Amino acid sequence: MTLLSVRPKRRAPTSAPTGVLDTAVRNGAVQDPAVLDTAPPDRARPTRLRTLLLVLVLGVLSALGPLATDLYLPALPQISADLGASEASVKLTLTSVMAGLAVGQLVIGPLSDRWGRRLPLLAGIGVFTATTFAIALVSGVEAFSALRFLQGLSAAAGLVVSRAIVRDVFDGDAAATFFSRLVLLAGLAPMLGPVLGGQLLLLGSWQLLFGVLGGAGLLTFALVLFGLPESLPAEERRRVSPRAQLRVFGGLLRDVRFTGPTLTLALSFGMSFTYISTFSFVSQSGFGASAQEFSLVFAVTTLGMILGNQVNAFLIRRVEIHRRLMLGLGGSILSVAALAVLDTAGLADLVTVTAALFAMMVFTGLVSPNATALALNGQPPRIAGSGSALLGTLQFGIGSGLAATAGMAGPVTLSSMTAVMLATAVGAAVVFAGFSLRARRVAPSAA
Repeated sequence: MTLLSVRPKRRAPTSAPTGVLDTAVRNGAVQDPAVLDTAPPDRARPTRLRTLLLVLVLGVLSALGPLATDLYLPALPQISADLGASEASVKLTLTSVMAGLAVGQLVIGPLSDRWGRRLPLLAGIGVFTATTFAIALVSGVEAFSALRFLQGLSAAAGLVVSRAIVRDVFDGDAAATFFSRLVLLAGLAPMLGPVLGGQLLLLGSWQLLFGVLGGAGLLTFALVLFGLPESLPAEERRRVSPRAQLRVFGGLLRDVRFTGPTLTLALSFGMSFTYISTFSFVSQSGFGASAQEFSLVFAVTTLGMILGNQVNAFLIRRVEIHRRLMLGLGGSILSVAALAVLDTAGLADLVTVTAALFAMMVFTGLVSPNATALALNGQPPRIAGSGSALLGTLQFGIGSGLAATAGMAGPVTLSSMTAVMLATAVGAAVVFAGFSLRARRVAPSAA
């Protein structure tokens, strides 16, 4: 018996159009009124209480992957010394978990369309928990990286399935609102993860961090088992061959209303992940910060992302979704440009750099929920898992790949970190501008 009951959103009869919603581009991805008017009354959206409970459960699921990524960031220099590995090799363990998150979503998303949301989710969390405990026992960086890939592969279940559940239940601005609430709760993981990791390092070695993370996996498994209902009815699940699944992915990639926001999100994520993956080394080697001071800086900047998400939630009924996204992209460019000016002028220190990064993360909080909602709103619920999977794969794959270039020329510096961040921030804005122009041309013919 589950703790909450979620009824899927109202759907149109099988004769209703199932392609990209025509109104998604014209008025900010608002659900087609025909779908609402023809929906049976017993398929209403969840009540306010059930929605809050759903935010809680999905927030925990969405937080598991970021927590696995960020909890050990303060320990990266310690892990490098303990395993006798280079800085680049230890940084690769972060890239490994991100690659696992990317590939895992591509696999688990379609499985959730076929088997429902709960079964793939429980399997993923179970593997994640076992892998996390195993990481605490490794003695070499090669095994560490391999297990981190498997950890990311399984943690992807929480990310991709939680987004698919939102698509099962909500559309349009309602989905953007829910994503903002979800990111608020899930954002606590990257904010508190390094802080918790820094404090745990006062009590023990880096292995303790993965023991605690494994315990969190056990608690999450119980929460899903007893607290999350199935949101995809059996009659709406899809059994497709691998070839047919590839056609689904191909159709998504050809849909500019999916690829435009998705590539925008991926490039923006590359900007923020460059900071996430490199600033532990920059702050501790470049500014002489301790692991605890770095975790505090990370918490402050993540608080900026949460603030940005709440600003986005406030603007949803006041500013159209494309304009909200453009505001986030423009602000990100200005913030990273300020960071470059500080570095060039020799004014960069831990305080000024933290202020610039805080501003960047505020604007990043406007990008993620709106880009995600734009990408998924135009897709029919029966392929929500596949759409969510492809979105996540491109986001983590492209983003982490671009972030890895910050340390290719040698030890990471503030200059190399800022250069990659500025390039990805500008790239995200250029892609979105091109997407908006293309979408306006597509909209009349779709209508």
